[in-house]
Amino acid sequence: MSSKQPLFFTIAISAMMAALVTVATYIIQIPIPQTSGYLNIGDAMVFTAALTFGPSVGMFAGGVGSAISDMMGGYAYFAPVTLVVKGLEGLLVGLVGYRKNLRGNILAVGIGSAVMISGYFLAETFLMGYGVGAALVEVPLNLFQVTFGGIVGIPLSAIIKRYVLNLQR
Repeated sequence: MSSKQPLFFTIAISAMMAALVTVATYIIQIPIPQTSGYLNIGDAMVFTAALTFGPSVGMFAGGVGSAISDMMGGYAYFAPVTLVVKGLEGLLVGLVGYRKNLRGNILAVGIGSAVMISGYFLAETFLMGYGVGAALVEVPLNLFQVTFGGIVGIPLSAIIKRYVLNLQR
């Protein structure tokens, strides 16, 4: 967010984007039995939030919105990990890609995606005790999830910036 925006605007946008992340993450949940996790389309909104409104909104929307979806969908045991992993994902995408061109946005999504995939892999392997084999099953599914998220999130952010926020590039 621009430092010119009032704090209440940043808070309102953060809450709105967290709600959108929650809905996008919750609406389609494909269970992954090996890790007791699920495939979803929420990364599209995490990327949209971070690229459109910057790192603080991306961090809040990604972490809080995704964790709320975990709690609502019966995956509460994942919520603390999700809060951290998705929060870092949104933060880094916003830090690297906010106010950047397409190349910068793609780089940002790549970095955020690597953090998300490795974060869940490490948490499932070491923190949650599923083991390397089970965590590896989820890697290609998470790769699909973030690829879809980037394909949707990058152009959606550009559309919002251009037509809704009237920010010309």
